[in-house]
Amino acid sequence: MTNSIRDIAEESECIFIIGSNTTEQHPVIGAKIRRAKRHRGAKLVVADPRRIDIVDYADLHLQHKPGTDIALLNGLMHVILREGWQDEEFVAERTEGFEELKAVVGEYPPEVVSEITAVPAEDIEKAARMMAENRPGSLLYAMGITQHTVGVANVMSCANLQMLLGNLGVPGGGVNPLRGQNNVQGACDLGSLPNVYSGYQQVTDPAIQEKFESAWGVSLSNQVGLTVTEMVEAAEEGKVRCLYVIGENPMVSDPDLNHVRHALQQTEFLVVQDIFFTETCQFAEVIFPAASFAERDGTFTNTERRVQRVCKAVDPPGEAKDDAWIIAELAKRMIARGAATPSNDATHAGWDYGSAADVMAEVNVLTPIYAGITYRRLEEGDQLQWPVPSEDHLGTPILHVGKFSRGLGRFAAVDHVPPDELPDDEYPLVLTTGRVIYHFHGGEMTRRARNLVAMYPEALVEIHPHDAQKAGIGDGELMKVASRRGEIVAKAEVTDRVEPGLVFSTFHFPESSANFLTNPALDPQAKIPEYKVCAVRVEAA
Repeated sequence: MTNSIRDIAEESECIFIIGSNTTEQHPVIGAKIRRAKRHRGAKLVVADPRRIDIVDYADLHLQHKPGTDIALLNGLMHVILREGWQDEEFVAERTEGFEELKAVVGEYPPEVVSEITAVPAEDIEKAARMMAENRPGSLLYAMGITQHTVGVANVMSCANLQMLLGNLGVPGGGVNPLRGQNNVQGACDLGSLPNVYSGYQQVTDPAIQEKFESAWGVSLSNQVGLTVTEMVEAAEEGKVRCLYVIGENPMVSDPDLNHVRHALQQTEFLVVQDIFFTETCQFAEVIFPAASFAERDGTFTNTERRVQRVCKAVDPPGEAKDDAWIIAELAKRMIARGAATPSNDATHAGWDYGSAADVMAEVNVLTPIYAGITYRRLEEGDQLQWPVPSEDHLGTPILHVGKFSRGLGRFAAVDHVPPDELPDDEYPLVLTTGRVIYHFHGGEMTRRARNLVAMYPEALVEIHPHDAQKAGIGDGELMKVASRRGEIVAKAEVTDRVEPGLVFSTFHFPESSANFLTNPALDPQAKIPEYKVCAVRVEAA
């Protein structure tokens, strides 16, 4: 997030949510947004294909078709430019590429956008006016924006809108992605991406490569690695012979699960490290029992870039061990057998970290955005949002104040591109996926919580009454949903939360996960699958 949660809750005059079921997936942030609406009178615009719960609080709901986000955002910018509502000073002084953007969005008048998105033209006009008249305004998005074959372009479009309105680098503004899993921000910050070291330092930069080689006393590759979905594909092709899966359950969370199953069966050696025996463990040669978050020390970095100290509350049960301990012991054994080279750096000798604090001390040295985030400061109660370049720095609650990190903010003009797979005569409906408030991600923890299971015990598929009647499906009856990749059977929830032609399901329940159906087509840059749109057919089971 470019801004903080408190900043949005207390300063935003207009909050625009697109591609985020905020009250169910980020309930704390959702509660603060509802409070901002009720107590401050902040305007709220929600763009979502479903009538999600937060729509009940919205001044305007833009119920667009899945996969039409770029067209909708271009339509909003068309109206803003047509009426002269852009922040001319911000655009002139802090951006580049404006003329190219203007030319592209000029092709997206509300009437054209309405044909693409199914949002009434008058609602596009209303939304643009509301955003223009209520500044500063914040934009929040989640995986409803990113999980498309045009995910990168979707994000660029969000940034385009906020730059056009001058809503960056100011309290109450910002482009604010809400992260989908606990500490996923921290994992990315500290190098769990295939193209960067910690702090988003590029592996292809020779100077960065030399820096880490010197610190660790090893030779490092300058080649960009594979993403999760690319690893699965490579395993099936025999290009990756071993997979080491930590805290992830691809047999529930990856797209096209029949394909994932086959890929895991083809993998020569699979290691799974987790706190429970997951569906992926069924294919593993070795399983390492890991400690949970409450059974170890460390830090989490949340969605607003705030680094928070996590202290061990209880000992791990049985043979479970801290992830870091397991990895370090594995590395030591590989070194002992000559399969890896130890570090020659005396300060960070090999893998002999005495504590999580020792790891953070190395992070401080090698990671500029975390340089000043020490355990001493965290334990003294400092509230630190990176970048924190030194120990006397107070952190950065708002990014891009006065200047973007690249200098000028670049407008990236993009056109609407349809989803990879559209409905046809054989598969006439669109499936979109998401979560419900009672379960989290693959459900490894929440499906083991008795009260949560009592509230939401099994998979449900939302279907509009028109489509249900046409297929002979009654509310609560079993229905079959099939795509080109597989099929599931689950209970129908007949509801007008979805429009005719759209069905919605979750991936929390392994036996009827929507990911048996979803399309593995990837965004060409981010390599994220198109979870949010695929063609399906339904029938009574």
